[in-house]
Amino acid sequence: MTTIAIIGAGRGLGAAVARTFGAEGFAVALISRNQQHVDELAADLTGNGVNARGYAADVRDPKSLTAALDRAAQDLGSIEVLEYSPLPQTEFLRPVLETTMDDLAAAIEFSVYGPVTAVGHVLPGMRALGRGSILFVNGGSGARPNPKVAGTSIAFAGEAAYARMLHDTLEFESIQVGQLIIPGAIQPRHPTHDPDILAGRLWHLHTHPAEFRVFADEMPPTT
Repeated sequence: MTTIAIIGAGRGLGAAVARTFGAEGFAVALISRNQQHVDELAADLTGNGVNARGYAADVRDPKSLTAALDRAAQDLGSIEVLEYSPLPQTEFLRPVLETTMDDLAAAIEFSVYGPVTAVGHVLPGMRALGRGSILFVNGGSGARPNPKVAGTSIAFAGEAAYARMLHDTLEFESIQVGQLIIPGAIQPRHPTHDPDILAGRLWHLHTHPAEFRVFADEMPPTT
């Protein structure tokens, strides 16, 4: 059995991704800062037939992030899919003229250093498997900079550039890289922004290696 590691797992999109990939036979590693929260989520998923376990890590702490990924691979099996979707912190959402260098440093740790750490750590295992997917999730400012949320606009741009370069470099190794852009809020029962629909978009990216970027509000709902 192989594993999907969901970094930034919560009860919205993270749980939906866990259900979607779990239904396809993946074990699920739920990674977030709060051990109790991911343990409770793992228990709920396990009760519904998904092999899931929770691991605490802070994406701004490389040692804790790599340790969580190591434990997940040891407990559940090789990581075939890495999904990176932690929610940005409030200090990243300041207007451009109020954004300080410290704000940007934190945002870049979150959206650039975190992904670089995670990808670098799981890539050898994907190469050993001969396949894999690396899936990034960003808000609308990841594609269209917004001066009202300067931190995410700048840091997401770096994350998107990194993802694009990974896509172009790894596509010949059967390791696909995709980016899901979600403008606006994730909302249950919304025709394009429902968590289960968005999880279906990520499954689509996993199974369609030629595609790189999907906009949540520019595709018809999954069926």
